[in-house]
Amino acid sequence: MTIATAQTDGRRWGVIAWLLLTQALALLSLFPWLLIAALSVMAFDAPGSVNQPEPWIFVGIVWSYPVFPILCALIAWLLFVLRKPRASLIVTSLPLLPPLALIGLLIVGQLLFILRVY
Repeated sequence: MTIATAQTDGRRWGVIAWLLLTQALALLSLFPWLLIAALSVMAFDAPGSVNQPEPWIFVGIVWSYPVFPILCALIAWLLFVLRKPRASLIVTSLPLLPPLALIGLLIVGQLLFILRVY
Protein backbone atom coordinates (compact mmCIF):
# COMPACT_ATOMS: atom_id res chain seq x y z
CA MET A 1 0.00 0.00 0.00
CA THR A 2 1.42 3.36 -0.98
CA ILE A 3 1.13 6.62 0.97
CA ALA A 4 -1.31 8.03 -1.59
CA THR A 5 -3.56 4.98 -1.22
CA ALA A 6 -3.48 5.26 2.57
CA GLN A 7 -4.44 8.94 2.41
CA THR A 8 -7.27 8.16 0.01
CA ASP A 9 -8.54 5.38 2.29
CA GLY A 10 -8.41 7.73 5.28
CA ARG A 11 -10.43 10.38 3.45
CA ARG A 12 -12.86 7.73 2.27
CA TRP A 13 -13.51 6.61 5.84
CA GLY A 14 -13.96 10.24 6.88
CA VAL A 15 -16.60 10.69 4.17
CA ILE A 16 -18.34 7.48 5.24
CA ALA A 17 -18.36 8.64 8.87
CA TRP A 18 -19.87 12.02 7.89
CA LEU A 19 -22.47 10.31 5.69
CA LEU A 20 -23.52 8.05 8.55
CA LEU A 21 -23.52 10.85 11.14
CA THR A 22 -25.59 13.27 9.07
CA GLN A 23 -28.05 10.59 8.08
CA ALA A 24 -28.44 9.49 11.71
CA LEU A 25 -29.17 13.12 12.63
CA ALA A 26 -31.67 13.35 9.78
CA LEU A 27 -33.31 10.18 11.10
CA LEU A 28 -33.49 11.68 14.58
CA SER A 29 -35.12 14.81 13.14
CA LEU A 30 -38.08 12.67 12.12
CA PHE A 31 -39.15 12.20 15.75
CA PRO A 32 -40.04 15.88 16.32
CA TRP A 33 -41.47 15.92 12.81
CA LEU A 34 -44.07 13.34 13.85
CA LEU A 35 -45.47 15.74 16.44
CA ILE A 36 -45.38 18.68 14.04
CA ALA A 37 -47.02 16.61 11.30
CA ALA A 38 -49.80 15.53 13.66
CA LEU A 39 -50.42 19.12 14.73
CA SER A 40 -50.22 20.54 11.21
CA VAL A 41 -53.73 19.36 10.39
CA MET A 42 -54.98 22.02 12.81
CA ALA A 43 -54.51 24.40 9.89
CA PHE A 44 -57.97 23.23 8.85
CA ASP A 45 -59.65 24.16 12.16
CA ALA A 46 -60.97 27.54 11.02
CA PRO A 47 -64.34 27.49 9.28
CA GLY A 48 -63.91 27.54 5.51
CA SER A 49 -60.19 26.80 5.65
CA VAL A 50 -60.67 23.60 3.68
CA ASN A 51 -61.55 25.73 0.64
CA GLN A 52 -58.43 27.93 0.93
CA PRO A 53 -55.10 26.94 -0.65
CA GLU A 54 -52.81 28.11 2.19
CA PRO A 55 -53.61 25.32 4.69
CA TRP A 56 -53.23 22.70 1.97
CA ILE A 57 -49.83 24.10 0.95
CA PHE A 58 -48.67 24.28 4.58
CA VAL A 59 -49.74 20.72 5.39
CA GLY A 60 -48.29 19.47 2.10
CA ILE A 61 -44.90 21.02 2.86
CA VAL A 62 -44.87 19.66 6.41
CA TRP A 63 -45.90 16.17 5.35
CA SER A 64 -43.38 16.06 2.50
CA TYR A 65 -40.39 16.71 4.82
CA PRO A 66 -39.34 13.02 5.17
CA VAL A 67 -38.92 12.75 1.41
CA PHE A 68 -36.11 15.36 1.54
CA PRO A 69 -33.70 13.46 3.86
CA ILE A 70 -34.43 10.15 2.15
CA LEU A 71 -33.70 11.54 -1.32
CA CYS A 72 -30.58 13.33 -0.08
CA ALA A 73 -29.30 10.12 1.51
CA LEU A 74 -29.85 8.11 -1.66
CA ILE A 75 -28.20 10.74 -3.86
CA ALA A 76 -25.28 11.13 -1.43
CA TRP A 77 -24.51 7.41 -1.42
CA LEU A 78 -24.84 7.30 -5.20
CA LEU A 79 -22.35 10.17 -5.49
CA PHE A 80 -20.04 8.41 -3.04
CA VAL A 81 -20.09 5.23 -5.13
CA LEU A 82 -19.40 7.33 -8.24
CA ARG A 83 -16.25 8.67 -6.48
CA LYS A 84 -17.53 12.22 -5.97
CA PRO A 85 -16.93 12.61 -2.22
CA ARG A 86 -17.23 16.40 -2.04
CA ALA A 87 -20.63 16.37 -3.76
CA SER A 88 -21.81 13.54 -1.50
CA LEU A 89 -20.74 15.52 1.59
CA ILE A 90 -22.71 18.56 0.42
CA VAL A 91 -25.83 16.58 -0.48
CA THR A 92 -25.88 14.60 2.76
CA SER A 93 -25.55 17.85 4.75
CA LEU A 94 -28.59 19.50 3.13
CA PRO A 95 -31.20 17.88 5.44
CA LEU A 96 -29.45 19.50 8.41
CA LEU A 97 -30.19 23.01 7.12
CA PRO A 98 -33.92 23.27 8.03
CA PRO A 99 -33.43 22.13 11.66
CA LEU A 100 -30.37 24.38 12.02
CA ALA A 101 -32.32 27.32 10.59
CA LEU A 102 -35.13 26.66 13.08
CA ILE A 103 -32.69 26.47 15.99
CA GLY A 104 -31.07 29.72 14.84
CA LEU A 105 -34.45 31.39 14.56
CA LEU A 106 -35.39 30.26 18.06
CA ILE A 107 -32.10 31.56 19.49
CA VAL A 108 -32.46 34.95 17.77
CA GLY A 109 -36.08 35.21 18.90
CA GLN A 110 -35.13 34.39 22.47
CA LEU A 111 -32.32 36.95 22.45
CA LEU A 112 -34.66 39.60 21.07
CA PHE A 113 -37.17 38.75 23.79
CA ILE A 114 -34.54 38.93 26.52
CA LEU A 115 -33.24 42.26 25.21
CA ARG A 116 -36.82 43.51 24.79
CA VAL A 117 -36.25 44.44 21.15
CA TYR A 118 -39.55 44.00 19.33
